[in-house]
Amino acid sequence: MTIQVFGHKSPDTDSTGSAIIWAWYLNEVKGEAATPVLLGAPNTEAAFMLKRWGFEQPEIIEDVAADAPVVIVDTNNPAELPASINSADIRAIIDHHKLVGGLETKGPIDITVRPLACTATIMHDLMGTDIDRMPDDIKGAALTCILSDTLEFRSPTTTPHDRAVAEKFAKDLDLDLSDYAAEMFAAKSDVSAFSDAELIRMDSKEYEVDGTKFRVSVLETTAPEIPLGRKDSLMETFQTVQAEDGVDQVLLFVVDILKEEATLLVPNDLVKTVAEKSFDATVAGDTVVLPGVMSRKKQIIPNLKL
Repeated sequence: MTIQVFGHKSPDTDSTGSAIIWAWYLNEVKGEAATPVLLGAPNTEAAFMLKRWGFEQPEIIEDVAADAPVVIVDTNNPAELPASINSADIRAIIDHHKLVGGLETKGPIDITVRPLACTATIMHDLMGTDIDRMPDDIKGAALTCILSDTLEFRSPTTTPHDRAVAEKFAKDLDLDLSDYAAEMFAAKSDVSAFSDAELIRMDSKEYEVDGTKFRVSVLETTAPEIPLGRKDSLMETFQTVQAEDGVDQVLLFVVDILKEEATLLVPNDLVKTVAEKSFDATVAGDTVVLPGVMSRKKQIIPNLKL
């Protein structure tokens, strides 16, 4: 059976690109039939990556079949995976997030979880000398993943190794890192075609704090005025998303990549409390600027308090 390789729901660039990279490796190097799939529509930057490097968008699946062989990348959280994931035949997990628990396998598997900024960086290391067999499109996907997850090395999750691997791929591809990153971020910032609900869900994860379920959403952009210009309608849509997704509150952070800060939308007293207790902020209106906050994984999720 063909191995399905996929990342988390609301697929971002790393989740989309890493599925493509590892499926290539399994097919071309390991001789195992594999295909990348997605658990939702890719965001604008991931769509840019697919077009820029000539990939067809992988099939979007709703669930996995019992005993279907799968490899999970860029997550280990059952809440971000298909409902039937524990009935599948999980062959491997490659990730750079904290362990959550709850996945069940049918036997021993390969698990790699490393404190790097990007799953594609881990894949580079796992491939060893086989990395030299990478064609340009796969190198381009890997470079895009690393620049995305590190926000061109601005994110506090960035390690020297992530940077070195990105620089190596850029050199191989004869690309200027800053110019290419600017192309990526421009694509990420073009959200005019998306509804408010789509923006809220575009890059989001569910997280529970003291019994309160949050959808923690991040919009990374070089043009924060675009989503912030829609803040009233976005906050009105929070209630719809909360009801449909079974969460108690949406937290939406608009991350300004260039200023290296986040703006949190504050629709009510609950979010005001979260902002004040989690980030030592003073809230005086329906938004609050959080200087230096850029990473959900390292700076937002671990600090959430009620």
